[in-house]
Amino acid sequence: MSIVHSNGLGQFQQDNATPHASRVATKWLQEHSSDFRHFHWPPKSPEMNSIEDIRDALLHAVEKRSPSPRTPMDLLTALQDSWCEFPPGYLQTPVESMPRRFASLLRARGGPTRY
Repeated sequence: MSIVHSNGLGQFQQDNATPHASRVATKWLQEHSSDFRHFHWPPKSPEMNSIEDIRDALLHAVEKRSPSPRTPMDLLTALQDSWCEFPPGYLQTPVESMPRRFASLLRARGGPTRY
């Protein structure tokens, strides 16, 4: 968070997904809560969670790497390298899609959407 949002304006979107609700993640969030804003979201709402798209792109980039990561340190390096290889402005696309996602969710009255 401090690398991506060095201005201190980062937000963590808590949607209670299983990885976010684990003991390890919960403890880490508590320990680092002063480093960013904690944005609560309806439980497990992928329609509104732009990070899902970013995570999928990051995982796909790591899967394409050769050689494949074999150790936890290799995986960390592959994730960091893949993250840094995203083109400038890449993260802006999911952010800019949010008004469209909100409108779609409102039309569906909170039900399923194409997102």
